[in-house]
Amino acid sequence: MHESDSGTPWQLWVDGTSLPNPGRIGLGAVLLSPAGERREISRIAPGTGCNNEAELQALCAGLTLAIEAGSRSLIVVSDSDFVVRHVRGEQVTAITRLLGWIDAARMSLACFHSAELRWVPRHRNTEADRLARSALSLGPKGVKVKSRSRRSRRTDEHPQARTADIITI
Repeated sequence: MHESDSGTPWQLWVDGTSLPNPGRIGLGAVLLSPAGERREISRIAPGTGCNNEAELQALCAGLTLAIEAGSRSLIVVSDSDFVVRHVRGEQVTAITRLLGWIDAARMSLACFHSAELRWVPRHRNTEADRLARSALSLGPKGVKVKSRSRRSRRTDEHPQARTADIITI
C-alpha cells in the first residue's frame, strides 16, 4: 500500500474491548488505503485493563499499522469519546496507566503530515468492533449466551451438566 498522489487520506477505524471491565483486552483496527486496499488487526493485548485502556491500545496498534503501511495523511475513526477527547487534548485524566497510552498515540499521530481524529457512534464502527471482539473469541454484539441446567441422560456426565443457547437480540 502506498499513498496516492492525490493526497487523499487513508482511513483507520479502531476499537478496543475489555472483558470483563477491567479484564482481558481485545484490539481491532481496519486500515483502508485511498486505493481501497485493506489491512486488519484482531489480537489480544498482553495483560489486562479497562475499556478506556483497550480503546487507547487499539488506537496505538492501528497507528503503527498505518505508519508501517506508508500512510502520510490519515483520518482516524473511533467510537470512544474518551479516546477522541483525551488524545485531542480536550480533556485530561490523572490515571497514570492511561497517560502513557495517550502520549504514545499523540507521538504516533505526529508522524503523519496530516491526521484527524473523529468520533462516531458505536453502531457505525462495526468492523473494528467485530475484530476487537473476535480477538477475545466473542461473537458480534447483540448475541448473548444463556445457560440453563439440565439433567444428563448419560451416566458418565455430571447430573448438573450445563448447555448454552445462543439468543440473537
